[in-house]
Amino acid sequence: MARALMFQGTGSDVGKSLVVAGLCRAFTSRGLAVRPFKPQNMSNNAAVTPNGGEIGRAQALQARACRVAPSVHMNPVLLKPQSDIGSQVVVQGRVVGNAKAREYQSWKPKLMAAVLESFAVLKGEADLILVEGAGSPAEVNLRAGDIANMGFARAVDIPVVLIGDIDRGGVIAQIVGTKAVIDPADAALIGGFLVNKFRGDAALFEEGMRIIARHTHWPGLGLIPFFPAAARLPPEDAVALERAPAATGEGVAIAVPILSRIANFDDFDPLKLEPQVRLVMVPPGKPIPAEAELIILPGSKATIADLAFLRQQGWDIDIAAHRRRGGRVLGICGGYQMLGRSLTDLEGTEGPAGEVAGLGLIDVSTILSGEKILTAADGVCLDNGAPFHGYEMHIGRTSGPDCARPLLRFVDGRADGAISPDGRVMGAYVHGLFADDAQRAAWLASLGARSELAYESQVEQTLDEFAAHLAAHIDLDALLRLAR
Repeated sequence: MARALMFQGTGSDVGKSLVVAGLCRAFTSRGLAVRPFKPQNMSNNAAVTPNGGEIGRAQALQARACRVAPSVHMNPVLLKPQSDIGSQVVVQGRVVGNAKAREYQSWKPKLMAAVLESFAVLKGEADLILVEGAGSPAEVNLRAGDIANMGFARAVDIPVVLIGDIDRGGVIAQIVGTKAVIDPADAALIGGFLVNKFRGDAALFEEGMRIIARHTHWPGLGLIPFFPAAARLPPEDAVALERAPAATGEGVAIAVPILSRIANFDDFDPLKLEPQVRLVMVPPGKPIPAEAELIILPGSKATIADLAFLRQQGWDIDIAAHRRRGGRVLGICGGYQMLGRSLTDLEGTEGPAGEVAGLGLIDVSTILSGEKILTAADGVCLDNGAPFHGYEMHIGRTSGPDCARPLLRFVDGRADGAISPDGRVMGAYVHGLFADDAQRAAWLASLGARSELAYESQVEQTLDEFAAHLAAHIDLDALLRLAR
């Protein structure tokens, strides 16, 4: 029977996902069969599993850290926000419907059954399961029916380690405050705490660790120094974009507008790491820089709504000016759909039913209907001749005259995408193109730059380095003793 240990945070973005990924690699390297598990995730950064399901991107990275293929059981409930108050609900890899936040609360009892079923599947194949919570157990207003944090921990009776983030300030209050507001029976499950992202002399926070332990009666299990190389690993959700530093450097400028429901934005992580690229993630309210040589429209979880958002920012005007200057434009998935003449959603798949005009930069039209396509994709890019490996994750079918000039050709002979007659505007549904070293090198060569990055190798190296970093600052044996 597998042992399990859960990691919850004092809030979102305290580093739970990466800590779990690092521990997955550390314990896997010790010879244990390790599996990651997150009962409920909320993210528009998703990954495709080998059996054609989808899970949060963070769990796919954690599976990679365990050196196993991702499984829908590693993230049985995935919420993909489509508006400020509603999300698409994915259960064990499949879309089951859409729910507004208030409505979703009534879904939780039924979803707990799927969560427990998936956890049981993983227990049958692992020595150790590392569970990641969502948000914070201190959100006690959401405790009733909870399936993501203490509700799950109580249901399966597993111990919890609480993670606080000192980098954002107030970590003593974060952890002590969590103890103050949660139910005593929940607090009894917490076996210790970790303080993450510490900068400077660790001796200066020894008293801080003692203060937390004294007020909570939880032992300190480690003070984790800030790990800058974590920036090489794909982030879990769009909050990372909100605090991303401004692009610097003299490389070729590639601009990506940050749509309100941007999806799978880890498509651009490899470009961010290329020395000869200046990747500009353009925030709302800012113009697309005129010096950009390539504008990439990213994927979106609400394509029609984000097309309206793009126009509200004036980005359609910037793109048109870029086009007149002879600049290149690439659309990926939802961004590809936006480039066409029209988008039709008669069934209200992503929002209110209706039809809207697209940007009109390629002669295609999209109908948002049919089954969601979730599959790995391999082939060759017909524009640059380089092979690619990626994945499809979309609803909608696109057709029109410019599809006679497809961007991609799959190994089975199918075509994907479209290219404008002058070859300056193109789009396709496949995600992950820039993670493929050969494909990324070909794109950069077309812009006059050279690729200097072996992306997949760097991800592996970073996971190994982070695992060693955690092992140097956390007593891994103590964590194993705590697990049950």
